Amino acid sequence: MHEISLLESVLETLETQAKQQGFQQVKQVVLEIGALSCVEADALRFGFEVVMKNSLAEHAELVIIKIAGQGICPKCQQQVLLETLHDPCHHCGSFGVTVLQGQSMRIKELIVI
Repeated sequence: MHEISLLESVLETLETQAKQQGFQQVKQVVLEIGALSCVEADALRFGFEVVMKNSLAEHAELVIIKIAGQGICPKCQQQVLLETLHDPCHHCGSFGVTVLQGQSMRIKELIVI
């Protein structure tokens, strides 16, 4: 489950930002997760409490925002929604759609004190 290592990276980022910005506690973490990122939201929710235990985010709320996969077809130049990385273009049926968004996970927002 690579979600645990992702959460450990989130915690490292929180700790670094706490030192730089002078906050002591995280109340809420908002993560954006792309539909094409291969990150399981349920696994993140499951591991969040365990990874954040005894840290500045121990009692923080986790909010997950899912970002749709989007791409552009190199043949017809139409933008398409993607459910997987290898979906064909919904307009012309071509494969090789270039992904524009939906492959990443990022910390979008924090509520801190």
